[in-house]
Amino acid sequence: MDKNWQTGRNGRGFTLIELLIVMTLIGILAAIAAPSYQRSLIRAREAVLLENLFQMRNALDAFFADFDRYPETLEELVETKYLRTLPVDPFTRRNDSWTVVRADPAAEFEPAREGIYDVHSGSNLVGLNGIPYREW
Repeated sequence: MDKNWQTGRNGRGFTLIELLIVMTLIGILAAIAAPSYQRSLIRAREAVLLENLFQMRNALDAFFADFDRYPETLEELVETKYLRTLPVDPFTRRNDSWTVVRADPAAEFEPAREGIYDVHSGSNLVGLNGIPYREW
């Protein structure tokens, strides 16, 4: 008599308990991996934000060096070819959400130079380092 017939099992497939154990292990691994994956996504967005801020601040400095004034709008940097396009803020996912800092002509000793002299993220989120992105 065939032994598989007696046990009711023909050796093909998995039992319910085997499937439950595998599903539990997969769930545990996913629970461990998900937070580190989310953290790496945030780190990548922060790196993009730092690079975009660096590019825009370099463009502002170059504009000032050439025209002896700051641009009135960020779009002026694109029009004068200091930037190809306005970068996208990786946290707001828009290119029109940048917070601009205007020069205060009364605070300078030189002749008044109004315009945008710095730029920050428009996001209200806080970075992994504890500093809000709008203060970077």
